[in-house]
Amino acid sequence: MIPPGLQAQPTNEVPGTLRQVSNHALVEIVRRAALVVWVFWLSVIRTCKLKTNIASNGTSESAPLLNPDQTPTDLQRDHTLTSDSSTLLCSVCANLDFHQIFLDGIPLKEEIPLGLLSSILEKSYQCSFCRLISFHVRRTWRLDKFPHIDLSGIEFGVYSKNCGCLREPFYQPKFRCHRLHVVRTKDPGGLWKRHLALGEGSPLIIHLLQEDAFKFGRPVDLHGRRVKNTVDIGLVQKWISLCQENHGDKCGNVWKVDRKLPGFVRVVDVVSMAVVPAPSGCRYFTLSYVWGSIGADYWTTKDNIAERSTPSGLTMSNLPETITDSIRFVRQLGGRYLWIDALCIIQDDSLDKSTQLRAMDLVYGLSHLTIVAAGSTTARDPLPGCRPRTRSLQQHIEVVQGLHLYVAPPRLREALAQSTWNTRCWTYQESALSCRRIYFTGPQVYFECKCDIFCEDIVAESKYHPLSHSFLQSSFGESFPYLHSFPSYMGAVDRYTRRNLTVESDIVDAFTGVTNALAMAFELGDPARAFQYGMMLPDLHLALLWQHDPQIPRARRLLPDGGTSLWPSWAWAAWRGGVIYRGADVYLRTLMGNLSSEPSVEETLIDPWYIVDHNGDTVQLDVHQVSWVFLRAKEEKRAYSAPRGILDPTELTLDIHRPLEPGTLVFRTECSHFGVARRDGQDPSAYVHGLFNILSTASFPPIWVGTAVLPLEPAPPSSLDFIVLSRTSSRSVYDEESLMGYDGCLLHVMAVSQDEGLMERVGLGVIHEAAWIASRPEKKVVFLR
Repeated sequence: MIPPGLQAQPTNEVPGTLRQVSNHALVEIVRRAALVVWVFWLSVIRTCKLKTNIASNGTSESAPLLNPDQTPTDLQRDHTLTSDSSTLLCSVCANLDFHQIFLDGIPLKEEIPLGLLSSILEKSYQCSFCRLISFHVRRTWRLDKFPHIDLSGIEFGVYSKNCGCLREPFYQPKFRCHRLHVVRTKDPGGLWKRHLALGEGSPLIIHLLQEDAFKFGRPVDLHGRRVKNTVDIGLVQKWISLCQENHGDKCGNVWKVDRKLPGFVRVVDVVSMAVVPAPSGCRYFTLSYVWGSIGADYWTTKDNIAERSTPSGLTMSNLPETITDSIRFVRQLGGRYLWIDALCIIQDDSLDKSTQLRAMDLVYGLSHLTIVAAGSTTARDPLPGCRPRTRSLQQHIEVVQGLHLYVAPPRLREALAQSTWNTRCWTYQESALSCRRIYFTGPQVYFECKCDIFCEDIVAESKYHPLSHSFLQSSFGESFPYLHSFPSYMGAVDRYTRRNLTVESDIVDAFTGVTNALAMAFELGDPARAFQYGMMLPDLHLALLWQHDPQIPRARRLLPDGGTSLWPSWAWAAWRGGVIYRGADVYLRTLMGNLSSEPSVEETLIDPWYIVDHNGDTVQLDVHQVSWVFLRAKEEKRAYSAPRGILDPTELTLDIHRPLEPGTLVFRTECSHFGVARRDGQDPSAYVHGLFNILSTASFPPIWVGTAVLPLEPAPPSSLDFIVLSRTSSRSVYDEESLMGYDGCLLHVMAVSQDEGLMERVGLGVIHEAAWIASRPEKKVVFLR
């Protein structure tokens, strides 16, 4: 039996212990619950920040947290997890009815103000629509490189544009979707004019994804599409099939007639991995890419052509990624043959190279599809999207009032303008001559034929209809040829000469495919006779009217043999830099301008023309003649009378002891001397060519009688010799007394320098016919080098 005192003690201790345990358990439970709540809110805050902090390189800052197996598509999907709540919009954007905007549109004149750009950037962390704008601005305006630029005062607004219609009835509004254009409405400080490095790049356009089209009762036509991590081969095959089945001859070759590859052309057999002669009538692909300075280890040469001509003679491991990806891509499309210049031309065999280069019009013109590596800077770069992890998706998607919106990537023309590929001379003809092209760029892949444009991010696939139209079609990358020969030539020269060459003497060779195609398409005869030094000889009276790009210094090229001889000065190929063809109106301006008018000749005043060929023989050229009928009887007696007639053999030689250089033009015309003076007005400091008044020295003070474009460095002398080329008009100028237009009374003239009887081109201009006659010009035989 236990004593009572001893019994009470244990009884009292047990409840105390129980109370102590209970208190500790309660504290632990509360502590753990608080920890869980704290971790939960920390994760929520971090998630929100990751979803709103969008880096300027086009990816979310959450990208480093991706699992190794997580694709950029997963990241793209993460941006759309925002709930549909007005709290995710700022007060400005919350007042916009986006459903109504996408339903009815907003005209440009009724654009809705969005406020200051600086405010939009600040609100991008809390407003999903501001975040879309911020994503584009930070990426394309490169604000990360210019963090201290003052953006105050710049305001934005939004309006919409119709995307087009792909199905009948084309007038039905319900078939037409809209896209948003966010534009700069105020820039009081002229920031973008002062800081050209901040060029706006592609416009800020926002699309609605196809998954929301049903909310407007519309088909998915011309709505946005989610871009995948890799290119959808089935989609590419659909693009090709739509072109083949619906466009017919419109997407045929540039000659509109059946042609065949010459027997000497080789192709890569991507199945047997060998370089083989192109089978007759085979369907083959071509590759257009930038070599870059990566060495010549992968080239086909005299030493390895035999090995490469046998099955498995080509090893993928020895080839750069642009080429290996192209081979994989052709295999995926079910193709077998692929033409690649570095592999199909023997690079150290000058004869083989010359023969193959003369067939570039056929190689690219007959190709089933040209693969353009526009997203690459060297042959070592992969084709973006051809394989996993070869491109970083930049399609940023946000949910705004329940609608999935994303910022459009650059359209085709803008994407090409930003590429290294678009700066290379050799790639111009590769694109211009191809019937169908697929462009691999960083953001996505584009398909282009002569009738349509398709891309990964827009649902635009449909059968061709004459009344259908798509906003994508306003961004064609290349159009060649036009309806007529000289406009086709002029446009090609304009675009081609703005590109660069590693080897400057390739300037004519890299253009030979274009000139061959023009000669065949417009029946100009033998290309070697119709074109020399890149000049279109059948229309020589027009071809001579080129001008230097006003921002490119005047510098000559050397002949390809590496000698000291120069290209003839009358040919644009003789000079480095861009070349433009402009009408006579350029001479009437105060400042040099970039006019779109084309040169016109109303009467040819030289006939015949002769040229010294590569054998040293002087041969007559077949140049088209243009006649002009006088409509002003009062001025007929004052009209310029061109010296004509076949030259006597003795007149074709300047000095029997000094043979003429190949490329020398010989013709009879008139020559006279005039003063020149810089026109009042200040051209941009970057210009190295300017407008000069041509002054008559027969009176004092000198009278302005014409205008010439001349180089500023070195400065021209105070007077120059001029020779007559042709007659032209300027309907923008009138006689001050009679107020009658100067139709047909202007003469195209060339400013020249002379050295021992040989003349060289200095510049080009126009002179009034009456002033020319009053200057008492001298008739002479010109030897123009």
